Amino acid sequence: MSTDLGTAEGRETRELIHFVTQQTRFALVNNILQHPEQLPSMYELEELNPSVSDATVYKHIQKLVDAGIVKEVALDDDQRRQGYPWKFYGLTEEGRDFLEEHNLLAAEETLQQIYETISDKPEKMVKYENAPRPDDH
Repeated sequence: MSTDLGTAEGRETRELIHFVTQQTRFALVNNILQHPEQLPSMYELEELNPSVSDATVYKHIQKLVDAGIVKEVALDDDQRRQGYPWKFYGLTEEGRDFLEEHNLLAAEETLQQIYETISDKPEKMVKYENAPRPDDH
């Protein structure tokens, strides 16, 4: 029987899978995938996770950003409009590749269909959902 736990790379991959699939972080990744533009604002992420505090949502998004799975994208100053979000969160190319490689994107289309059926969105969320997004995300 081998006691070898695999290569360091294999261990890092398992750790990253475990990291990404932690309940709150995986919910946030799914929220990004289900968003019409796959680029929700922090407010939208907070609204989609009512059982988690806003601070916790922010903390986990930052962890995903630090891990290279999620990126923060912002509107240029001249595109920002008062009363609308200007900072959004989406998957990095590497993050999308990682999720795809480990079969964690299988439900992407279903997630988008579920999102479309949410009928009790607050007015502010609908407004934010339709806010301008950066073109080069």
